[in-house]
Amino acid sequence: MNVIQAVILGIVEGITEFLPVSSTGHLILVAKLLGLAQTEFQKSFEIAIQLGAIFSVILLYRKTLLGGLDIWRRILLAFLPSACIGLVFYKTVKRLLLANGTLVLWSLFLGGIFLIIFEMFYQKKGGAKQEVKSISYAQSIYIGLFQTIAFIPGVSRAAATIMGGLILGLERKAIVEFSFLLAIPTMLAAAGLDLLHEAGSFTAQDFFLLGIGFLASFFVATIAVKFLLAFIKRNNFILFGVYRIIIVIFFWLVWMHK
Repeated sequence: MNVIQAVILGIVEGITEFLPVSSTGHLILVAKLLGLAQTEFQKSFEIAIQLGAIFSVILLYRKTLLGGLDIWRRILLAFLPSACIGLVFYKTVKRLLLANGTLVLWSLFLGGIFLIIFEMFYQKKGGAKQEVKSISYAQSIYIGLFQTIAFIPGVSRAAATIMGGLILGLERKAIVEFSFLLAIPTMLAAAGLDLLHEAGSFTAQDFFLLGIGFLASFFVATIAVKFLLAFIKRNNFILFGVYRIIIVIFFWLVWMHK
């Protein structure tokens, strides 16, 4: 990997982390497009640069996060299911699933169809909760269970949590913002666990590339978060479903002609 490739992957991560399109899936596919092999460092890079996007949320939502323990109780309750599964299946996910481009394409494709069908039939429930602070503890746990589906690369953590929240009767803004906040412990834990296992084998150049990817991800994610909040005021997620299908067709065509 070179600096330009690290910047490209950082930009891809920043754009896709909080959109319902799967940042991990995009990173795996773009890495293949760039000719990068799925080495242990490459897999670690794709996990670790998510921290850039996470720090953008910490910056943008610092007042909310400093607002008291109540919000953190909801976040941590939602994080628990992923924490338990992640600790048990960390090696399986990294060694088998993250290297499976076919699985990513099918997950993106089926997820896109699901988004379209869901939005076509979705009806907002009366009395939908409009603020993150109004989400109950029970709903937090259920959202966390939805998030575990995203251990399958290409599913999208954002899509799983947002769709789960809508099913539970939350307003779009409330669940989208909660999805942002839930990403903080989720991605910190994922990156921290991976770096704990792998950082000892990194070279100085590897750390430099991680830093480049982190910065690119941080700056671009800040824009992406603001875009999504503006987007959901007037739109549903059908366009993202269509996009997922188009990107899968594109990669299928690319690989078919290789």
